[in-house]
Amino acid sequence: MVEIFWYVYLGLLGTAAIGFLIKGEKTLFYMVDFIISIFTWLGLFGYVTHTIMFTPFVWKLVFVGGLIWDIVFSLIKGVKNEELEGIPTSIRFIFMLVTTLILLGPLYYGLFNYAF
Repeated sequence: MVEIFWYVYLGLLGTAAIGFLIKGEKTLFYMVDFIISIFTWLGLFGYVTHTIMFTPFVWKLVFVGGLIWDIVFSLIKGVKNEELEGIPTSIRFIFMLVTTLILLGPLYYGLFNYAF
């Protein structure tokens, strides 16, 4: 049953990444985010399917780098979000942090288990 969750989550992440690539902004900031997302997705794919790719050191770097990037990216994107203009910056900051943890928590849980 848990395996089904991981496969569904893996599919949702992949679909979201491709959707952002097609419909999202084409700035350097977003393209770097897409590339980092590909690496983190591959790590989660390796964890879910029990496939060995690269070395654990590479996945440790991907885990730390991806986690830092996703937190910074989501906070910067959240603070500059036009839809949340009426909300104070501190509340926006907390909202984006909690949202990021909920949506990407399983990704980094799996990536951590794969790397360490």
